Amino acid sequence: MKTHLPNDSQAIGTNEENFAACEPLMGVARLMRMAKSKADLSHLVNIAAYNPDDANLLMNLSMIFQLTGNREVSFEIQKKALSRRTLFHLSAQKTPATITLLALMRPGDMMDNTPLDFLLEQSDVDLDLLYVSAEHPLPDLLPEHDLLFIAIGEAIENKPLLEQLYPLTANWPKPVINHPDKILRLARDRVSALLSFIDGIVMPITARIGRTSLTQIADNERTTAEFLENDSYPVIVRPLDSHAGRGLYKLDGPQDLPGYLQDTPDKEFYVSRFIDYSSADGLFRKYRIALVEGRPYACHMAISEHWMVHYKNAGMTENAGKRAEEAEFMVHFDTRFGARHAAALRAIYERIELDYFIIDCAETADGNLLIFELDNRGFVHAMDDVELFTYKPPVMQKLFDAFRTMLGYRAG
Repeated sequence: MKTHLPNDSQAIGTNEENFAACEPLMGVARLMRMAKSKADLSHLVNIAAYNPDDANLLMNLSMIFQLTGNREVSFEIQKKALSRRTLFHLSAQKTPATITLLALMRPGDMMDNTPLDFLLEQSDVDLDLLYVSAEHPLPDLLPEHDLLFIAIGEAIENKPLLEQLYPLTANWPKPVINHPDKILRLARDRVSALLSFIDGIVMPITARIGRTSLTQIADNERTTAEFLENDSYPVIVRPLDSHAGRGLYKLDGPQDLPGYLQDTPDKEFYVSRFIDYSSADGLFRKYRIALVEGRPYACHMAISEHWMVHYKNAGMTENAGKRAEEAEFMVHFDTRFGARHAAALRAIYERIELDYFIIDCAETADGNLLIFELDNRGFVHAMDDVELFTYKPPVMQKLFDAFRTMLGYRAG
């Protein structure tokens, strides 16, 4: 069975190839588990050499190369896979499958889309991944599905695609989760505007500033006061569409800009006031929370000596004390952190209106919620060593169950 696009939508492409392939699609979550367990993945590389037209195998291989840090090779292999087929099927791990979820994805980095297969591990949901772009337009015939999920991440380069999808999804014949126009609200400058003047929330003004303007600030021809609320320092600067700390720096004054611009060739940047969120012990605590239809769920807590906190380099695995504090945060989230910031989290949901998204945040010294980022593609998972992180599996399962419940409710 095929689903036609809405009658008042324009068909913008076709994709007549079927799912047939020698190898099943494995998905990022399964491949990451295999990589973490030191499983030998070389056999997939060998199989690919003898099956160069197997799109599923090529996509598996592309993911393996991304996981091992060979991004350029990965993208070339992915391009070959998409030249053969843009629709991929990831079977439910729990059978029989009771829901079929069609997700619209963008080609490129596997973390440029909502990581759905991590959320749906061990579920009864069949997942169809349809990659769309300027090169691969949305086909006029689609596989039968119960729900459509827009998994494409918010990014400047994705804005035209999301805008193109908006009129199509507005009249989609099936329920749609995470509408494109709501995803566009997640741009850092838009988020700072949407969340301004909300009790209990702190998010400094975030301005989008071009390279020429930053150069003029560096030369003392302009000041940050033209873009932010005042000219005080420090400020943090990062390239547009950068994540995981790429190009993110704290500048103590305009004298730091020349060196930063010399090392960072990007044309546009986000700039905002730096807020010191260190705790009384001098450590920085960063929290990741998922909102599912407005209800918050704990994902992780990272504790670091540095203001730029990332879970993978915060030393959580090596430090039992940090893990104990994270356990307290996660296990008692509903009655402590979640309860303290319930009104603020509700206000965020009411302004963003996405069915599912991630919040990266901290607490200020006076108890407010400091917002770093809202994102529809934040990495949440149950991949940590269960012997070290004994508290995580049941807490993460609460999130996964809530996500699955949302799908069931929306599918009717």
